[in-house]
Amino acid sequence: MERTLILLKPDAVSKKICGKVITRFEDAGFTIRGCKMIHLSKSLLRDHYAHIAEKPFYPQVEEFMQSAPVIALVLEGDDIVAKMRDMLGVTDSRKAATGTIRQEFGVDMMVNVAHASDSPETAVKEVARFFSEAELFVY
Repeated sequence: MERTLILLKPDAVSKKICGKVITRFEDAGFTIRGCKMIHLSKSLLRDHYAHIAEKPFYPQVEEFMQSAPVIALVLEGDDIVAKMRDMLGVTDSRKAATGTIRQEFGVDMMVNVAHASDSPETAVKEVARFFSEAELFVY
């Protein structure tokens, strides 16, 4: 079993579509192991987006990600990282395949409903960044 971090972004929270998106995850057979709503601090965002923190567009990413709370999830399932990325569609919602979450609910490259870990290795780091072991549940 593999785990992944999902952040339902401010657009998902503001549009009140989080339940619809989570239902898709559960309908796909994924198990929620952790869930919380949080406001992202500048330091957490800079750590999470370290790979783009020096890019000229980063201030817009930070502003957007702090515009409303996010819902952070840890989901578990077989090959979940790859399957989740297929469910979401490509990062740019305008280019996402028909039937994907980003195609249905997203707007563009940044306003795209959710962040998902891009590899199993990244997922381990991202889960630890957002959740303590005490916040993860096995039942």
